[in-house]
Amino acid sequence: PPAVGALIGCAVTTGVGAAWHTGRVRPGQSVAVFGAGGVGLSAIAGAALAGAGPILALDRVTDHEAEARALGATAFFVNDGDALEAIRQHTQGRGADLVIDTTGVPAVQEQCLEAARPGGTVVLAGLAPMGSRTNLPGAVLVRQEKTVAGCYYGSAVPARDFPRLSALYLGGRLPLDRLVTRTYPLDALNDAYADLDAGRLARGVVVFPG
Repeated sequence: PPAVGALIGCAVTTGVGAAWHTGRVRPGQSVAVFGAGGVGLSAIAGAALAGAGPILALDRVTDHEAEARALGATAFFVNDGDALEAIRQHTQGRGADLVIDTTGVPAVQEQCLEAARPGGTVVLAGLAPMGSRTNLPGAVLVRQEKTVAGCYYGSAVPARDFPRLSALYLGGRLPLDRLVTRTYPLDALNDAYADLDAGRLARGVVVFPG
């Protein structure tokens, strides 16, 4: 379907790729994903397909909990002051093996470093504003042997990844329909942006006339 194809062209490739290509997620690893919009939900789906678990989803609102669980999250938390403690409770106190940020918010990226276990990996897939600064202290990185990796567009090779993701969808293994919260006609474009900014959408799709 065109709406699903549009998602593969951006959010899905970015999120799944953050888990598969940049994070190199493996079966049985614990994964925490910060942000449950289209990219975060896709990262959850990618981790689930790889056999990871537990998979923990965190977001500022609860609107996307059902979608997160449907795509493979085993737990969902509102990202408040207890979020890091919740991650530790679900990982035997160690922190997650792989932590993926899809928000691009520097303060959240700093949380991600705390949420990773010693020796764990943090993947920054959200686009932070140009000129912003994130405090990722070298003392922690060295002493706890944590790895921080940047991820742009899921470290993807589109000629390889688009057909693979499409085949997974068509085979029923990647339920991308769950990402489409709402479709909009072109003249409702401003409504789509407002809903996106308010966190009401997993993904909105603008349908062009004709």
